[in-house]
Amino acid sequence: MLAMRHISKVFRTDLIETHALRDFSLEVAEGEFVAVTGPSGSGKTTFLNVAGLLEGFDSGTYLLDGVDTSGLADDARSRLRNEKIGFIFQSFNLIPDLDIFDNVDVPLRYRRMKAAERRERIASALDLVGLASRAHHLPSQLSGGQQQRVAIARAIAGDPKFLLADEPTGNLDSLMARQVMDLLEQINEMGTTIVLVTHDPELARRAQRNVQIVDGQVSDFRPYEPHARPAPMAAAATA
Repeated sequence: MLAMRHISKVFRTDLIETHALRDFSLEVAEGEFVAVTGPSGSGKTTFLNVAGLLEGFDSGTYLLDGVDTSGLADDARSRLRNEKIGFIFQSFNLIPDLDIFDNVDVPLRYRRMKAAERRERIASALDLVGLASRAHHLPSQLSGGQQQRVAIARAIAGDPKFLLADEPTGNLDSLMARQVMDLLEQINEMGTTIVLVTHDPELARRAQRNVQIVDGQVSDFRPYEPHARPAPMAAAATA
């Protein structure tokens, strides 16, 4: 589904070069659920943007569902992104003046689907996330967890082969976070490939595979756990 080989991405200014990705290689098979972790500044966001065709790269090869994205023109990249990839963001990114139905409808309109097909897809997606009865509510009338479920419905309504989730539980409490993860696991079991970027080791452990990024490369070190605590002093002394 995703095959990055020796990807390099450099951000340049007049004074410095920042190597966000260095000889970065990663493969994700169709149907996998992969969690990507790593410390701040490690290259996770750049990886996500390149994987989602939101940014280009300087060297290497990126195949998305068998399509070589390296030489694609902007229009072709946009079309491939819209047809193959669904995005879920930490901040929901819902349009506040549109009701839930119309928020889910927005990306479908770009694909020029007929109205009847769009209605069917929207109803199915909202039913899957448990919000069919809220279709005509505004985002402000929903809880944070419900808004994230709307964002998931918007991402899956287009039937993408590949979901990119960027800290999708970052603005949620622990209960809502678990519910969102339950929903992502359900979507994965239905056949959708998912790559989840997260700082939360508990959520990362629920994925089928963990990948850690350090200094712009896939690391072979043990999983990054920002919330890990040192052993109590008494226990350390006893040892």
